[in-house]
Amino acid sequence: MGLMLFPGDGDVTSPDVEWNYSGFASFRTWLARIEGFALDDMNGFGGERPWSSVHTTLEPLLNHADDHGELTPVQCAAILPRLEEVRDHHVAADSDPDVRQHVDDVGRLITVLRLCVARDAELCFG
Repeated sequence: MGLMLFPGDGDVTSPDVEWNYSGFASFRTWLARIEGFALDDMNGFGGERPWSSVHTTLEPLLNHADDHGELTPVQCAAILPRLEEVRDHHVAADSDPDVRQHVDDVGRLITVLRLCVARDAELCFG
């Protein structure tokens, strides 16, 4: 069982990004750590820390239900530059296989987000 992030434009041939639930949790935990906080400290992820106490353009992705809902094209456009920075910074910086997998996942997510922006389509979580 897993989840998929995909453009909500009805084009079933569009690329998507897929994870199992633990893989997506690991991916978001890694991104949160890069952004300077622990995801499990956050409200909704087992902690008490309010989301208003962190400042990251990735908040719409990090503070989102795993398997339903969507991000707007505007939200997709807002998080793209930060994800590109993360990818570019980590692309050759680490030999850890988990980090390499996360970097690959960021690259696939960037592709999907670019399509969402170009097609004015929501990023769907399903």
